[in-house]
Amino acid sequence: MIRIWKFAVAFGAAILCANTAFAIEFDRWLEALKTEALTKGISQSTLDAAFKGIKPIPRVVELDRKQPEFTLTYKQYMQRVTPNSRVQKGRRNLEANRKILNEVSRKYGVQPQFIVAFWGIETDFGRVTGGFKVIPALATLAHDGRRSKFFRRELFYALRILEEGHISAKNMVGSWAGAMGQSQFMPSSFIGYAVDHDGDGRKDIWTTKADVFASAANYLSKYGWRGDERWGRQITLPTGFDQKMVGLKTKKTIQEWAALGLTKANGAPLPRSDLSASVIQPAKEGGPAFLVYKNYRVILKWNRSHYFAMAVGHLADRIAAN
Repeated sequence: MIRIWKFAVAFGAAILCANTAFAIEFDRWLEALKTEALTKGISQSTLDAAFKGIKPIPRVVELDRKQPEFTLTYKQYMQRVTPNSRVQKGRRNLEANRKILNEVSRKYGVQPQFIVAFWGIETDFGRVTGGFKVIPALATLAHDGRRSKFFRRELFYALRILEEGHISAKNMVGSWAGAMGQSQFMPSSFIGYAVDHDGDGRKDIWTTKADVFASAANYLSKYGWRGDERWGRQITLPTGFDQKMVGLKTKKTIQEWAALGLTKANGAPLPRSDLSASVIQPAKEGGPAFLVYKNYRVILKWNRSHYFAMAVGHLADRIAAN
């Protein structure tokens, strides 16, 4: 028993020493970061508010390291992300916010149903925006080392947002990786695309719907969104279709695809159009096929997942088909 007790004491002491050493190292790292922030125009008062009582968040590191235990199939993903309940909720939100959505749509050229679809998929229409304070989360990841360069840059952008007075450090909340507000913008995206649509002097993607909608639309517009085009359509491939032509690298006009035997999903002819399109099969060969256009590629700028892009397109179509 004495030996076990001595081992436990020694083990506990070792852990305490390791934790103390880590805390000291983190504090030194943070002081150096603050010094650099001052040279980038961040005031001492902003730094004091941002880093008051800050400590690394082990859960953030855990989530960054964690690998998914399983991968959803395309069908499972679509069922989970675009259920009928979300379509109905999207339609209600479209109507409830019709005035401001139309106003934003006219300014940025993005159809209202797409703005609502992004909003719905990212945060369930503002309901789930993340429970982590952004500054501590980004500081944890910037210090951690695995992707420190990326998160250090995002941390400085987040400090700039605080310096400009758009949100307080206390209220700057988001995901464990630093994606913020109802549009889930990373700080760099906020700096590049967030909009003060209501003119109150703050770009508020946390609580002001006008700013949330306009910021999302501005992002899409800057990447080339076309307000007079759809995202894509489901099609039927002809027997013996060359699978090497599946993917975004191959572009042909709709007329050229039609000449190769592609039709609408119901077998009807494709429209005569010079619109550039690519064939995508998100569930791989044998699964449903789609012709996708410029707007689909813009969705991929927001999130590089084909599943995500398909979900946005389908949800927007179903919301609009009221």
